[in-house]
Amino acid sequence: MLRLKYGNTQTFLIEGKSGRLLVDTDYAGTLSAFYKALKQNDIRVCDIEYVMATHYHPDHMGLISELMTQGVKLLLPDVQRSCVHFSDAIFSREKLSTDPVDESRAVIISCEESRAVLQGMGIAGEIVHTPSHSPDSVSLVLDDGDCFVGDLEPFEYIGIYGETNAALQKDWEKLLYFKPRRIFYAHRPEKDTER
Repeated sequence: MLRLKYGNTQTFLIEGKSGRLLVDTDYAGTLSAFYKALKQNDIRVCDIEYVMATHYHPDHMGLISELMTQGVKLLLPDVQRSCVHFSDAIFSREKLSTDPVDESRAVIISCEESRAVLQGMGIAGEIVHTPSHSPDSVSLVLDDGDCFVGDLEPFEYIGIYGETNAALQKDWEKLLYFKPRRIFYAHRPEKDTER
């Protein structure tokens, strides 16, 4: 796994035996910084087979459309389909020149199918629907113990969120079932669960 930080959102490049998966991108307009981060790690865009967003807020999916035009395939869990265009109005209002994501060109899967699709890249793990942050939020849990949760609130916050507490607790119950060793957040330091 390679952590790429070229803006405000940490993104992660997962190396499979037969393909690479980019988890999240930063905001629209950060493509040149993304290229620089790739170059520093001796990686080219054509080395990335798939991209997925943990959710479709603008700071997590801003480069997806541009990466798709360069041949990177969008891995789109079906629970995210209704939110793919959530950020379009934001980018338009900010006059950022980015095309909307063309979900008709995405590889659309269910979370239940994700293990088989990831296995095709040589990545052992699965995508889990964790909607307490936003209805389209998903997490990627790898069998090696790494867990990528985007903007999911930390487990320690259960109990302080009032009515959203039950949803957050349910999300963490799903993730803890896999016994993750390290939790990777988009905007927080990683958390080692074995300490």
